[in-house]
Amino acid sequence: MSAAQPDPDQDRAVSAVDEFRRAEELLERRRPLDALKALAPLLETEHAAASVHLLAARAYLASAQFQRAEAGFLRVIELDPADHYARFALGRTLQRQSRLAEARTQLRMAAAMDPRPEYQEALGEVSASIAVRGIGHPPA
Repeated sequence: MSAAQPDPDQDRAVSAVDEFRRAEELLERRRPLDALKALAPLLETEHAAASVHLLAARAYLASAQFQRAEAGFLRVIELDPADHYARFALGRTLQRQSRLAEARTQLRMAAAMDPRPEYQEALGEVSASIAVRGIGHPPA
């Protein structure tokens, strides 16, 4: 291909990167629904891009669409089982749905993979909630 002829594949790649960055910026500006609109074409074409699914899941979580957020984080983990942040965010998503035992499992994995203070704090918070509610213990 000569320098005078544009490469349509390269143009699509640049456009995808631009749309991704635009969606990131919208999410940072607390506009998750607009971020999801910007991500829609990428979600259709980038089926194996964990970063696209992660950003969409974060936007779903920020807009309180917990089931969609959960599905998005699960997709990221399917694509990249070592993604500790996706496990942390999945744990938080499950926590927001009052599914504390499931949340604790994901938060334990995230904290084991990367002992960041925020992961440890979230795990402690969920574990304390479970203890207070007596979840997982037979009634006395």
